[in-house]
Amino acid sequence: MKFISWNVNGIRACLEKGFQDAFARLDADFFCLQETKALQEQVKLELPGYRQYWYSAEKKGYSGTAIFTKHAPLSVCYGVGVEELDHEGRLITLEYENFFLVTCYTPNAQDGLKRIDHRMAWEDAFRRYLTELDQKKPVVICGDLNVAHNEIDLKNPKTNRGNAGFSDEERGKFGELLEAGFTDSFRYLYPDLTGAYSWWSYRANARKNNAGWRIDYFLVSDRLQRKISEAKIHSDIYGSDHCPVEIGLNLEV
Repeated sequence: MKFISWNVNGIRACLEKGFQDAFARLDADFFCLQETKALQEQVKLELPGYRQYWYSAEKKGYSGTAIFTKHAPLSVCYGVGVEELDHEGRLITLEYENFFLVTCYTPNAQDGLKRIDHRMAWEDAFRRYLTELDQKKPVVICGDLNVAHNEIDLKNPKTNRGNAGFSDEERGKFGELLEAGFTDSFRYLYPDLTGAYSWWSYRANARKNNAGWRIDYFLVSDRLQRKISEAKIHSDIYGSDHCPVEIGLNLEV
C-alpha cells in the first residue's frame, strides 16, 4: 500500500497551486496532510473514492491536519490525549485491523526557541501516545515533525545548530522516539543519502539551490521494517514550501 504525507502550508492556497493534479498523480491509498489552515467546510474538495477526516485548530487559519483514505477505518481518534495540547488540530489516528495510522504536525519551537517548553511537553506526550498504540498493534506515523534529526538531514547544519528544528533538545527527543521502538523509514533504506530534503525556506532561492531540511517523515514500528518496500521524497512537486513524502508498505488493512 502507498502512503503520502504532505505539509501543504494552507490547503486553500495549495489547491490554487496544483494540489489536485499532484493528488491524482500520486494516487495513494492514504494521503495525509499537515498545516491545512482551514475548516473542512471552507474547502471545496471532492475526492471520489476517498473518505476525508479533518482536525482543525481552534484558532482560525492555523495548523490543522487531515487524512484522505480509500480504506474505511475501524475507528478514528483526534488529538494526543492531553487537554492542554489538543487545541491546535495536530494529530489524527486511524485504526485498522493490522495497524494504526497516525499523522502529526509537530509544534514549531519558533525563533529563539520561545516555544520550546510547549514543544518538549508535546514530544513526551506524543512518544507516550505512540508507545501505547504500539503495544496493541504496529503503528505507521507520518507528518511534519519539525526536526532535522542529524547533520545529514539539512544543508547547513553548523550555522543552524541550536535553531528551531535543529536544537539539541528537539534532536534528542526525536532520538528518544526512535529508541522507543520506531524506525525512520527513509534512513532505513538510504542511510547515507545526502541532499534529500522535504522543506525549503521561501527566502534566498533555497529550493532552487536545494538548501533544505528533511523534516517530513514516515516512521514505523520496528517490527514493520521488513515490510517497507520504498521511501520517496517528491521534490519535483511544488505547491507548498514542503514537498510530499511517500512510503510503500506491504500491509493489509
